[in-house]
Amino acid sequence: MTTAAGVNSSWAIPPLFAHLVDDTSLLQPRSVAVGIDKVVSRYLSARDGRYGNLVGQLVCPVSRLPALVAELARAVPSRPVELSLVVDTGLGGVPKALSTVFSRSSLLTAHTVETAAPPDVDAVWLERVAEFVPEDVVAVVEPRRPSVAEPVGTGAWLDAVRRVAEHGCSPKLRCGGPRASDVPSVTDIEEFVRVVVEAGRGFTTLGLRQVVHTDDGTVPSQHGLLNLLVAVARALAGGDVRGALETTDGAALAVEIGGLSEQAVTGVRGLLSRCGADPEPVPAAQLAGLGLLA
Repeated sequence: MTTAAGVNSSWAIPPLFAHLVDDTSLLQPRSVAVGIDKVVSRYLSARDGRYGNLVGQLVCPVSRLPALVAELARAVPSRPVELSLVVDTGLGGVPKALSTVFSRSSLLTAHTVETAAPPDVDAVWLERVAEFVPEDVVAVVEPRRPSVAEPVGTGAWLDAVRRVAEHGCSPKLRCGGPRASDVPSVTDIEEFVRVVVEAGRGFTTLGLRQVVHTDDGTVPSQHGLLNLLVAVARALAGGDVRGALETTDGAALAVEIGGLSEQAVTGVRGLLSRCGADPEPVPAAQLAGLGLLA
């Protein structure tokens, strides 16, 4: 589909998936990361392509922002890139980074600032975050989930998630990554979902590498995007959250998603606002294969 100006426009995307999938390629370790020029080219191509309305924000560490700005200046995007800044140089570097973004409004628009936090995050620390993040930018906070070997357990982590939500920030759930410890258990995800549903605060994720949960017993399991969407829907309706997270039946998940009411879809996306995915940020082919995209 092409506009009168000759720019490709996106096909309609069901509201459940609209601008859902963020590109987190720039968070990859530099030893395995794709070059920033390729990330920008792939992101712009996806955003301006057939399934562009599936594409969410481009996630960028503060330390890589200058290189991203330089690459976007060369690429000359058709419209500003929606950006999520990840704090990796300390909160003190946020004002300068945001100033850079605001000064290049033809290239970038700052939507969120994401930062990590300790499990015992308190109101004082959260107020410090508020000092550095403007009101019109969403503050996303990821309390660190303790390992099974740590004396401070899951309860402290969930308490931190609850404090983050109650303070008005968006909690972030890490669903995968390069280390085995980055992949939470089904129990951890279930309890996280119940906490955010109770709090009524939207959350984001990082590290979703699959559309449907995989667990063949030979490699570490990977959590699925559709599993999480259905889990949130069931949590809101008082259903079987754990079953939604554990199933590997993509067709069954697709049927359940297809049967969600408009009100249910609104409720799910009111909670699960964004999903960070890698290494293939836009899983359009897999969703289309399940009949969820045209």
